[in-house]
Amino acid sequence: MPLGGARRTGTALSERQKIAWLRLIRSDNVGPATFRDLISHFGNAEAALEALPELSRRGGADRSFRIATVDEAERELEAAHRFGAVFVGIGEPDYPDALRQIDGAPPLLATKGNLNATARPSLGIVGSRNASVSGAKFAAMIARDAGAAGYVITSGLARGIDTAAHRASLRTGTIAVLAGGLDRPYPPENLGLLQEIVSGEGLAVSEMPFGWEPRARDFPRRNRLVAGISLGVAIVEAANRSGSLITARYAADFGRLVFAVPGSPLDPRCHGTNDLLKQGATVTTSSADVIEALAPLSRDDLFSRLEANEPSAEEPRPMPQPPDDTDRSRVVEALGPTPVAIDDLIRYTGLAAPQIHMVLVELDLAGQLCRHGGNLVSLATAE
Repeated sequence: MPLGGARRTGTALSERQKIAWLRLIRSDNVGPATFRDLISHFGNAEAALEALPELSRRGGADRSFRIATVDEAERELEAAHRFGAVFVGIGEPDYPDALRQIDGAPPLLATKGNLNATARPSLGIVGSRNASVSGAKFAAMIARDAGAAGYVITSGLARGIDTAAHRASLRTGTIAVLAGGLDRPYPPENLGLLQEIVSGEGLAVSEMPFGWEPRARDFPRRNRLVAGISLGVAIVEAANRSGSLITARYAADFGRLVFAVPGSPLDPRCHGTNDLLKQGATVTTSSADVIEALAPLSRDDLFSRLEANEPSAEEPRPMPQPPDDTDRSRVVEALGPTPVAIDDLIRYTGLAAPQIHMVLVELDLAGQLCRHGGNLVSLATAE
């Protein structure tokens, strides 16, 4: 029986808030985790923007801090409007529920197409770009059957397995996650497929600015979104060192189900998936293997909106007392090139969590911090 859409709740951002959010996330060294900490600390994006230069100075920045201007944000909103796209904020009704729950979820997503696609549970399907005929056929079968069961199929618009999964789910709903801006799809030969997706039951999403040409480092970020949007990810043909294995690793980190299709040990395209099976991925030889495993996870209330996991309602707050030099030194001395958990940092230093997070924000804005998956941080090393 097809699944129903989740109840849509949330608070829409005003145009002024959306401009401030865009300015904040497009400013130097402001990633999703720092964005969230800034909103939590200062209460709204406008107050955070005013504080950025001083915060970066306290973190040790050795150059002026670039803050995205109002004109730049307005131009990007206008570009989105001309392109037929809209930005969706993390606390708004159309933001994907499952994605909202991961650490460092993008505060804003550029979207084009049918936003109803975010209301239903999703299955990710990824795999080899140079897929075999049988691999593409199997991926398409899973996508059709899962789509008929009510799941939206999420993938990365790549050649091969991704393309097969998207095409097989055009009628039931599919989400294409782009590595570049919405107006810079890759690969170029899938532009027609993307147009079919956004003009029908599907949706295209990206966290990158309009006009952004995808680079090699942007594809793991795309894979992270595929895993974050999905309740589970099916890997169909993946060689060793494949980007699909990055998606599988993110899925496991997020507590998602990982499905792997076994293949011939003589086919290099199956080495990665066979290794996933050795590591505990669910053996997948039919669509039923996926649909039955996902069923208990597909309740409408599974990813209920938890206020503590979202940026605040943007209410002005009293300016908090900044960490003093002694506290800042204790945090820096406790850090090193090896990633450590923020919770461990709090326990080790004995400082309050808000103070720790503010020092980390300062270091991040100054380019002195690296954030890793699993809420880990380390000092940045000179390249």
